[in-house]
Parts: sequence; structure tokens; C-alpha cells
Amino acid sequence: MTAVVPLAAAGLLAGGWALAGPGGAGPGGPPDGGDARGGGPAGASPGTSAPGGGEPGAAPSGGLPGQASADPSADPSGDPSGGPLAGKVVVIDPGHNPGNFRHPDEINKQVDIGTNRKECDTTGTSTRDGYAEAAFTLDVSHRLRDALRRLGATVELTHDADRPFGPCIDERARIGNLAGGGKGADAVVSVHADGSAVGNRGHHVILPGLVKEGAADTAPIVAPSRRLGERIEAEFARATGSAPANYLGGGTGLDVRKDLGGLNLSTVPKVFVECGNMQDPKDAALLSDAAWRQKAAQGIANGVGTYLLG
Repeated sequence: MTAVVPLAAAGLLAGGWALAGPGGAGPGGPPDGGDARGGGPAGASPGTSAPGGGEPGAAPSGGLPGQASADPSADPSGDPSGGPLAGKVVVIDPGHNPGNFRHPDEINKQVDIGTNRKECDTTGTSTRDGYAEAAFTLDVSHRLRDALRRLGATVELTHDADRPFGPCIDERARIGNLAGGGKGADAVVSVHADGSAVGNRGHHVILPGLVKEGAADTAPIVAPSRRLGERIEAEFARATGSAPANYLGGGTGLDVRKDLGGLNLSTVPKVFVECGNMQDPKDAALLSDAAWRQKAAQGIANGVGTYLLG
């Protein structure tokens, strides 16, 4: 891993731009869901908890008390033109869509991901108490959006539960590629939670592998995406107290994948953040806690900030 620039050295603590929220680090201990092994978006690796990801028949819940506002017009950040990330464009990709489960035909439609074809999207996973990954990812994405805007970044979301389903994984990639008026985002973060086996705990960041096939050519983004992922993993751990995943990545909190359309089709630096495992009761308790989700969002924002500031 490359050296992680401390927040103070990166300038994020200067001028009142600190992102660390009240309460410091999260609860002690480690805490494709998502597009990761063990359950998630289209074409997740074997071991998913149900075909297409998620619990069989699980419908997204409305979330929990204390979730961030879903109003995309709400901007508590003040003037986004100031701050250390002014001029930077970040795309946040909330994994899945709360309405996906109502549209099985549409989300099961195959799309081209360069190396092969996969489903448009999936429903995602959920905790055993019914807290859906789609609700979790949207909540964390709102919190992350607000944190990055406070630092001056221009932030775009791939969706805000403002469409019946999707977008499909290929469209999610295009949104990042064409952000900032067509110039492409400076960084894209896809927010997820995993759906692996009980006892599998902790966070990990999925990085694009080298793919040059069909419409996919990740050669230009492999190195910068790794730097982005390393910064996010380190700052996520610092903010939440979560340990790197104990079931993949060899304790690094990083996992390289070549089978995810959202990464294969990206032309800008992009990573997936698997914040924890919704199927493990201890991780699920963290993911279901609004205060912990705020720390998770702040950790991701810190990582994006240190990456963008070099």
C-alpha cells in the first residue's frame, strides 16, 4: 500500500474543514451486499445469499430513525465553491435502488460489461431484521454527499431513489464517465454492504483489475483507483474503528475484481466500498446504527479528500 497522507498534512483539518464528527471512532472491534463476493449486484461471485443478491423475498425497508434527509435539494453545506476540494467532481453511486424488487424483469435484463453480459442490477442484500442494503447505501450516500460538499467538492449521485429501478450497472459507469459536464469525475465511489456468511466481518474496498476486452479497458484507471481505494480503506478504518474484512483481501481491506461492470466500464478512478456484512449480526448492528453510518460516511469522505489533494 502507498503511504496514507495524514488529514492534517492533506489540509483537510485547516480552516475548519475537519470531517471527524462527534464521538470519535466507532464501537470497538471489527464491525456486493454490494457487488462483492458473498452477495450483491449483478453477477456477484458464488456464495450469494439468494439469486441476484440479497435475502430471498427481501423488500427494502424505509430505513431507520435518524437517517439523513432524502431531499436532494437539501444542501446544509453552504457555498460549495470554497474549501480544499473546490473544482473537484465526485460521483457517489448508491448501490441498488429501493424500487428494484418491484421490477424483476427490468433488473434481470442483461447488459454488456465488456468481458461478458450480466443483469442490469439486483435488489441487494439486507440484515436479518429487514434493513435493506438499498436503504443503507442511500443513507450513507446522502451523508457522504453532504460531507464532500462541505469541503467544496461538486457532487453528483447516480440516482437518489428518484427512478423506479436501477440505473443499470453500465449506465452507472457512464454517469461517472460523463460527470462534470462531460469531462468525467475526479473520483467515483460506489457504496455497498456485503451479504456474506455469519462470522465474516469488517469492511473492504473493491478495486478494478486490469481488463482489456470488448468495451472495457481499465488500464488507465487501475493505478489511480488503487490509490483512491487505499486512502478510503485507511480513513474508513480510522473513522469507524472497523477492521479490514476477515474473509477476503488477506487483511488488507482491499479486493481486486475483474467481473464487475461498474468498474470494467469506468474510464475514471472508481472503487466500491463494502462497509460491512449485513448477514453477520455484529456487523448488522453497526450498519443499522445512524451514528455509525455517519462515521462511515465521514471516513469515506476523508479518504476521497486525501486522494484528491494528492
